[in-house]
Amino acid sequence: MSTIDLSTLLLPSDLLDYFTVLGALELGDCSTKKMIYKIHLEEKNHLPKTYNQDDYESKGFYSEKTVQDFPVRGKALYLCIKRRRWRLKQDKSITIKSDYSFISEGSKLTKELSDFLKGICLKENSIPF
Repeated sequence: MSTIDLSTLLLPSDLLDYFTVLGALELGDCSTKKMIYKIHLEEKNHLPKTYNQDDYESKGFYSEKTVQDFPVRGKALYLCIKRRRWRLKQDKSITIKSDYSFISEGSKLTKELSDFLKGICLKENSIPF
């Protein structure tokens, strides 16, 4: 029997390759009057592969973003993500960030949850009468 890290069961695939879990909280959501989970994540200090490490330096983080993922044990799960910012050493006005595919573009849902919800809608709309 092998031991696994529980966060790998709860978080989108490959997320832990790029982010460190800072902590998790169970909170009350005032608007829904239900309990929710929030997992706080911080991007690791790994420059995107297409850039030269000697040309850039880590310069803090962008504002934290919150995205919704699959519910856990009947409670909404939110990922609070702090993405790292790198600055070009020669021209301080140029900054870059990593690009991640686990967040569905144009939404505040993880790509896995977005794809799942789209699949449910397609199935419901294709039921013959």
